[in-house]
Amino acid sequence: MNATDASNARNRDRRAPRLFVAQPLVRDGRPAPALTLEPQQSHYLANVLRLQEGARVLLFNGVDGEWSASVSALRRGAVTVTPQEQTRPQSRGPDLHYLFAPLKHARLDYMAQKATEMGASRLVPVITERTEARRVNLDRMLANAIEAAEQCGLLAVPEIAAGERLPAALARLEPERVLIFCDEEAPAGNPLETLAAIPRGTPLAVLVGPEGGFTDAERRLLAGMPKAARISLGPRILRADTAAVAALAVTQAAAGDWTGAPAQR
Repeated sequence: MNATDASNARNRDRRAPRLFVAQPLVRDGRPAPALTLEPQQSHYLANVLRLQEGARVLLFNGVDGEWSASVSALRRGAVTVTPQEQTRPQSRGPDLHYLFAPLKHARLDYMAQKATEMGASRLVPVITERTEARRVNLDRMLANAIEAAEQCGLLAVPEIAAGERLPAALARLEPERVLIFCDEEAPAGNPLETLAAIPRGTPLAVLVGPEGGFTDAERRLLAGMPKAARISLGPRILRADTAAVAALAVTQAAAGDWTGAPAQR
């Protein structure tokens, strides 16, 4: 393949649908044999996009990078695709956990999508004293994360953790992980200045509480964490889903992979 053909192939694949799959894409150093897609994915390719045999798709599984594949068989409810060549090697994303008080359905969907786009590697629902929505549909949250990863060209989908109470979630954090907790009662100031003091490449966890805020007891618990940074997100009270985007953006800008910091995930 000459340079022009390679360029045309890359441009063609950029327009191809991307799918997250659970199956290996590499076996014994070679492209995996034909894969049968999940029923929902098969329906999407065959009945929504109306692809034909030979059409190109992009596949990723969070381990083997991104692969260009062709539709090799179209059967009722089961589309088979065959990986052909790797288009991007697997890269290590930021080691960034996002801890959040659960939200109601539509806003939780939005939060899961945006946290994925912003580079979170793990989504952790935490139950605080003022959390209102205490039940989380983890399968729905995973589906939203997968959709965001597919649409935004990501190579991995964040891990979805089971919900637990705030003290238990904090106890699970590794000793080296810095906890960044957003507090509407924190003194107003530039959060970038606080976050800039965190060494590049440090594993991070960002915590956004419920819309009622943290209780005094929870603030004392958070302040007592061995590695904690308390930040303000500005002079306005933000909805929790808006705070997710703001908190992850300032974290990535000051101490995450927007700075070119090495990933440790």
